[in-house]
Amino acid sequence: MSKDKKIAVLIPCYNESKTIAKVVKDYKEVLPEADIYVYDNNSTDGTDKIAKKAGAIVKYEYRQGKGNVIRTMFKDIDADCYLMIDGDDTYPKENAKEMCNLVLEGKADMVIGDRLSSTYFTENKRPFHNFGNKLVRGLINTLFHSNIRDIMTGYRAFSYEFVKTFPVLSKGFEIETEMTIHALDKNFLLKEIPVSYRDRPKGSVSKLNTYSDGFKVLKTIARLFKEYKPTLFFSLVSLIFLIISLIFGIPVFVEYFETGLVPRIPTLIFAGFMLIIAILLFVCGIILEVLVKKHRQLFELILIRTKKEKGN
Repeated sequence: MSKDKKIAVLIPCYNESKTIAKVVKDYKEVLPEADIYVYDNNSTDGTDKIAKKAGAIVKYEYRQGKGNVIRTMFKDIDADCYLMIDGDDTYPKENAKEMCNLVLEGKADMVIGDRLSSTYFTENKRPFHNFGNKLVRGLINTLFHSNIRDIMTGYRAFSYEFVKTFPVLSKGFEIETEMTIHALDKNFLLKEIPVSYRDRPKGSVSKLNTYSDGFKVLKTIARLFKEYKPTLFFSLVSLIFLIISLIFGIPVFVEYFETGLVPRIPTLIFAGFMLIIAILLFVCGIILEVLVKKHRQLFELILIRTKKEKGN
């Protein structure tokens, strides 16, 4: 690793006083050349003071939510490699150097610390979290034709180009899902390495709500599916309306051909409306697909400009 390469360790925090000192010290030990940034997100337990005492650069984000913190971090900090971790001491420090080297050597734009291929399902004591991770992984890999093993991990390394061209829209824990889909859609180079996972130590409380945050993640997947693959999304919705139209319309036409009469005119009108909606949705998908393709072309130009700016 070149000594003139700058590494930034990013730690978003909300009430992690039990673990933050150990996390900061661990990553200062394995990445002594890195700047350790702790962004405090309205903690009330003195997390910021403990982090500062441990040697971190402490900054603040007053808009609540992990997505808001990541947005500010990515906007404020310039580095050649960014290592994102959680402040709850659930990720191993031993993988940090390898993850950063993959980015600094140009072998990856995003390195994903894969918990699910390792100890996650035995260490995590919340069965609905385990189910949720499997569900999200299956949905994204199916919709985006990928084979990512851990979609929602908070242990990742990024290149400068990824960080400075990633539009953060999510406000909360769904941010990791958004990162993964963006990287897949924009053809960034992804690498996954298995990392061991340990559950939170006693006294440390998870901020993730299984049901409400899980629903937000699923809602984010649906939104990004619509935005990134509009033809497929609107075609599926169009198909639903087409099936409804056929269910109600075919019996009317059968009756007409048999008797020459149309006694159920309201049913025929309803079937016609469903057919019109189906056609409109399909056309919308085609139009939006053209816009998405144009956006991808513009993104490539932005990426080229970002690389030039980094070189300067």
